[in-house]
Amino acid sequence: MKQPYAAAFLSGGGETGQLMRTHDWSRSPLGDPSGWPQSLRTVVSLILNSKFPMFVAWGKELIFLYNDSYVEVLGNKHPAAFGRRFYDIWSEIWEDISPIIDRAMAGEASFHQNLPLLMHRKGFDEQTWFTFSYSPVLDETGAVAGMYCACTETTQQVLLERHQKEENERLRRLFQQAPGIMAVLREPRHVFELVNDAYLQLVGRRELIGREVRDALPEVVGQGFVELLDKVYATGEPFVGRGIPVKLQRQEGDVLEERFVDFVYQPIRNYTGEVTGIFVEGHDITEAVRASTALRESEQRLRQLANTIPQLAWMAHSNGHVHWYNDRWYEYTGTTNEEMAGWGWQKVYDPQQLPEILEAWKHSVATGTPFEATFPMRSASGEFRTFYTRAAPLRDAQGEIVQWFGTNTDVTQIEKAQEELRAANRRKDEFLAMLAHELRNPLAPISTAAQLLKLSDLDPERIRRTSAIITRQVQHMTELVDDLLDVSRVTRGLISLQKERIGLRTILSDAVEQVHSLIETKRQQLSLEIAGEMPSVMADRTRLIQVFTNIINNAAKYTPEHGRIAVRVKQDADRVLVAVEDNGIGISPELLPHVFDLFTQAERSPDRAQGGLGLGLALVKSLVELHGGTVSVTSAGTGRGSCFIVSLPVADGGDAGGEKLRSESAEARTASGLTLLVVDDNVDAAETLALLLETQGHRVLVEHSAQRGLERLHEAAPDLMFLDIGLPDMDGYDMARRIRSLRLPRQPVLVAVTGYGQPQDREQALAAGFDHHLVKPVQFSAIMGLMAQHASPADEECR
Repeated sequence: MKQPYAAAFLSGGGETGQLMRTHDWSRSPLGDPSGWPQSLRTVVSLILNSKFPMFVAWGKELIFLYNDSYVEVLGNKHPAAFGRRFYDIWSEIWEDISPIIDRAMAGEASFHQNLPLLMHRKGFDEQTWFTFSYSPVLDETGAVAGMYCACTETTQQVLLERHQKEENERLRRLFQQAPGIMAVLREPRHVFELVNDAYLQLVGRRELIGREVRDALPEVVGQGFVELLDKVYATGEPFVGRGIPVKLQRQEGDVLEERFVDFVYQPIRNYTGEVTGIFVEGHDITEAVRASTALRESEQRLRQLANTIPQLAWMAHSNGHVHWYNDRWYEYTGTTNEEMAGWGWQKVYDPQQLPEILEAWKHSVATGTPFEATFPMRSASGEFRTFYTRAAPLRDAQGEIVQWFGTNTDVTQIEKAQEELRAANRRKDEFLAMLAHELRNPLAPISTAAQLLKLSDLDPERIRRTSAIITRQVQHMTELVDDLLDVSRVTRGLISLQKERIGLRTILSDAVEQVHSLIETKRQQLSLEIAGEMPSVMADRTRLIQVFTNIINNAAKYTPEHGRIAVRVKQDADRVLVAVEDNGIGISPELLPHVFDLFTQAERSPDRAQGGLGLGLALVKSLVELHGGTVSVTSAGTGRGSCFIVSLPVADGGDAGGEKLRSESAEARTASGLTLLVVDDNVDAAETLALLLETQGHRVLVEHSAQRGLERLHEAAPDLMFLDIGLPDMDGYDMARRIRSLRLPRQPVLVAVTGYGQPQDREQALAAGFDHHLVKPVQFSAIMGLMAQHASPADEECR
């Protein structure tokens, strides 16, 4: 059975095409699509197969139909807008657009650039700007039955480019000079002062400048045009003509040829208001008037539309022969119509990809399937830019292809952005693989050591060595997690610096001390060179030590045994420069621009398995910038060493004077004989903490739920309670609040033991009633410090 016509012209179109096919048309003024007029079918087929936002409003009630690309313009008005009245959809901007609609329904096409509209499409009033054209749509009788629009939202462009107002204004004036016949006549004798090429093409190539209309175009005398010019000059009122026939002798010796024109005679006035000339502007619409089918009328409108869109656009015959390009094409390629005729478009395509493109285009022409491809095209300047090209077939009532319409959209910037995202994603994947590797490394010796401790015949020396292995590997894992947390805090802006005036000697001494073991192990030579007096800086001591520790540690890691590392300090005006230079493996030119990016590391080969997550230098850059400084790196290439330079502002007031190294040691007080209660649902974590506390001579009780912990609290009256936050029946915060609400003879000291270590986590714990906040894995020194602080159960001041 032959497919109904409605199904043929409504085929494709994506979401809106499907919506149009399944819509209930029984209550619509348009009726069933099978009964739609040919002109409406043609326009609907055009917009459904276009990637450019388009709509058509048909009939007296202007019933609204649109394509997939227009859905984004509608916002949350879609899909309810489909098939409704134009006014019901855009009532909030009706006052702005109704005059334009009236012009279109009166038969006048119009184009508007960056028109401001206050729209309500996302749940709120939004100031937008649009560039669009409204064109009348004629039915088979030649009457205006509807209008269609092609539009693009230019809101972002307007907001971003307002500062280029003068340039935009110049471009707008040029852009608004739509193609068509134009002439300027000097009065009172209607002398040609200026004509354009389109005008000369209309009347035939002849000499017009400086001649009167009567002499230059004698054949128009008696056709009413000279009389109209006389009237406009005499009254000062413009004249608008629509579809006016004119007989012209376009070539010498030819008979008169009838053409049809739309034109305006617009009086030109001087500063006194006197008419001094007449501006003639119009279009040769002969082909449109003579068009015998709605398809040819649609093609003419499509050409006018395609010259207003920002994409390169073109049309081809059913055999693939391209016969028309829009102005954007010629502006971009710098070619002429003669050069591009037929298959001339091949000249602007990348020769390496041309065979593949030709094969794909010929396949689409042969099968009728839409053509889609992304490839480079050469501009007038010789530059190749990447374009996304799509061409869709236009079919007649029988479903036969009569035309192809294609667009080329510049996607160069999108392609670059996608490549950057792919590169970032690769770095992320590499980082995750590296993280898994780095975490598995310490887990292996920890697991082996745990198995060894299960053996009953281990001597004390082996137990000591096994415990030391576990301690070192846990410390390594803790440092990895700390690096991750530091980067997270910095990138989210959660780091706040505690600045003080401090000398660089102290900072560098502490940094070198932290890296000393690695340098000593690799038997490297480290030198400190200071030009002049050592300056002071306003800095967060801990964070600045972290900066130089990371840089010196990085130098030591990537410098071979017996290598040299030099730390040089000099003051330059109001800034101090610290250079860390090594003679290590260096940095390749490809890696150099990315060394401060997150997750970036040098190549991991067997001789470069240095460990780490590629976070250190990214953290260095962020912390230095927080101090108002900069960090840079240079390298002569692979195997030729590298040099990192940190620049920091010098503190006001000169040198630090006599610097003093801070002592981190404090006299520890012993604490023994305390009653302690550990509440943690992780049995292993609770038992190991209890064992550690018992070795210090304390009585330790263990429970694995909040309820049992509260019951044991009344029985044992512990001096300190170590509470996990993530308990199954009641979280640690609620348990702390419950304890603080109890009337006890003596409140215990509450210590939160948790894997959450952000500043806000500590604040939440203290607000819930905890006295201390420890982050897992808990350091032995931290626990001993608490025990010393609370040596006397009655010492309430320590809380």
